[in-house]
Amino acid sequence: MNPPDLPELLELAQLVQLAGTQVEVRTLCEVAAGARRFPVQAFVLGDSQPKAPAVGFFGGVHGLERIGAQVVIAYLRSLVMRLAWDETLHRQLETMRLVFMPVVNPGGTWLGTRANPNGVDLMRNAPVEAKERVPYLIGGQRISANLPWYRGAAGAPMECESAALCALVEAELLGRPLSVAVDCHSGFGLTDRIWFPYAHTARPIGHLAEMHALCDILDQSLLHHRYKLEPQSRQYLAHGDLWDHLYQGADHRPDSVFLPLTLEMGSWLWVKKNPRQLFSRHGIFNPVIEHRHQRVLRQHIAWLDFVTRAVGSHARWLPTGAHRARHEQQALARWYGKRG
Repeated sequence: MNPPDLPELLELAQLVQLAGTQVEVRTLCEVAAGARRFPVQAFVLGDSQPKAPAVGFFGGVHGLERIGAQVVIAYLRSLVMRLAWDETLHRQLETMRLVFMPVVNPGGTWLGTRANPNGVDLMRNAPVEAKERVPYLIGGQRISANLPWYRGAAGAPMECESAALCALVEAELLGRPLSVAVDCHSGFGLTDRIWFPYAHTARPIGHLAEMHALCDILDQSLLHHRYKLEPQSRQYLAHGDLWDHLYQGADHRPDSVFLPLTLEMGSWLWVKKNPRQLFSRHGIFNPVIEHRHQRVLRQHIAWLDFVTRAVGSHARWLPTGAHRARHEQQALARWYGKRG
């Protein structure tokens, strides 16, 4: 395989050298983009015991949305640099697992496309059918790979990148007392949103109370944050969502909770402040001006660190008994207009 010269992959290679044996590197698969071949990699550190809580950080599912991969890499860099001196971080890693898959779609990143090199939108590629009507095209389509939001051919196996993500989640996140997946994207409106399943139906997930409890401690801890946490179905429904597929496939035992979260950075905020970005396909989905790019990284790294700390301390806030029932009622009222 020829050496990758994507800036994101080069930075990851540097981080691996800095981390040494403290970070395990796995090549999950390889993808071709024209004459180039790129590795799809995962980076794992912390406690390998299956009962340890875990967080997975994912980026670059859509090749155009490079800021998602860059946020995940920036957080990984902050951890790697702290490994040399931060005793608190080492104690944290003794009791939890951290998994990074920063560039899920390196072929699409290289080509500058939302889809992978086969024209498939990886976030429409899972074998999940929406229960209600989805918006035309954006909800996932099988008409043509030349159109956006292509799901892939009916009955075909998942693309290797999608399958690699699912296999990593199943091996490293599912079945733990608490695991959270954070998938970083851009390109939705003027607000930074944190979405949770479902995308294929408007009905609530089984762990609605736990999601509401997480939202509560976010509001209490990151004062003045601008995230809007909500089910994706409040915005639109879609076929083939990978996180719906993984959540539905998880073994939902009483002692195991899996919470998939998707960060949708409000990229129109950057366009509003710099309208010239409209003339660049890259600029529609990413902050172009350097100081704004740095500000976005700082803002979202703080949130990723909050998630890590929350998962590591889950026994102190994860609701049970009457407390869980109360969160369930509050969540139904907040997100679904229902009283439990």
